[in-house]
Amino acid sequence: MIKTGIIGATGYAGAELVRILLRHPEAELAAVGSVSFEGQPISAVYPALSEICDLTCVSANEVVAKSDVIFAAVPYGLSQDIAATCIAQGKKFIDLGADFRLEDPAEYEQWYGCEVTYPELHQQAVYGLPELFREEIKSASIVGNPGCYPTAVALGLAPALKNGLVETAGIVIDAKSGVTGAGRGLAQAYHFPDCNEHFLAYKVACHRHIPEMEQTLSQMAKTAVTVTFVPHLLPVNRGILVTLYVKLKPQVILEAVREAYECVYQNERFVRLKPAGTGVNIHDVKGSNYCDIALYDDPRTGTLIVTSVIDNMVKGAAGQAVQNMNLICGLEEAVGLDMIPQAF
Repeated sequence: MIKTGIIGATGYAGAELVRILLRHPEAELAAVGSVSFEGQPISAVYPALSEICDLTCVSANEVVAKSDVIFAAVPYGLSQDIAATCIAQGKKFIDLGADFRLEDPAEYEQWYGCEVTYPELHQQAVYGLPELFREEIKSASIVGNPGCYPTAVALGLAPALKNGLVETAGIVIDAKSGVTGAGRGLAQAYHFPDCNEHFLAYKVACHRHIPEMEQTLSQMAKTAVTVTFVPHLLPVNRGILVTLYVKLKPQVILEAVREAYECVYQNERFVRLKPAGTGVNIHDVKGSNYCDIALYDDPRTGTLIVTSVIDNMVKGAAGQAVQNMNLICGLEEAVGLDMIPQAF
């Protein structure tokens, strides 16, 4: 059994990791950590875990000491020291925060306002989107788990860009996320009266996920890609829906695009390409590790329109992190991730 530990276990992504790891047939949840609730059982924070998981929240150092694979579900800027401790002790480290997602230290410092304190660790870190970087992940000791928006965007556009079917200029990303994407911390915008029955755009053209999306899309296209990104806050708990607008190259038709997506994703357990004429819905992936994708074209404007949905807490966070753990530990990639989306 793989001994796993979670630092930041009482946040939303951390709690989702607890739920997934408790039912993982090859993993033991050895320790959970929390600064805010240290010394308290995690079931006191999440009563749904009562008599299922009553582990006491301990310090980060104790989590590392008790575990072989450590997940950090903590805000950006806090994971670098944890990673250094893990590597010094020969442990595997999977960061659900942003500290190891960007390859360029200058971009990390620019967008997050944090200094890269361990350049050698950043150099060995691997970006953890399995469908695109599976082989690199298998040999990694540090994995930067992708952000939720970048996951839905990259999976939605990768086949089109890899096959040179679309223009790389003028990509527009219209995205919507449930409130859990903002984390468990309190803020006025996320109080019930301020988000229920509300719908708004936020951080327009300045969201911190922009460089991460551009990094992956540029790798797929093998040329520099910039995007216009507008996120919105949905008055729901879970789910992300992105609508991607990109110009088709001359003479490229939708049937050719669909063939490319079918070829790329035909053996991907967690990517479901919807039949022609069928749309996607965040409800159809709720509680699961699936990404559903639908393809459309607008012949009048020569535009390819891709819609992509994920559960931001699973494929966009905890589920993808466990998918990465399976890869670096030599397990079958889908082990422990066979959650069926809720029907209603």
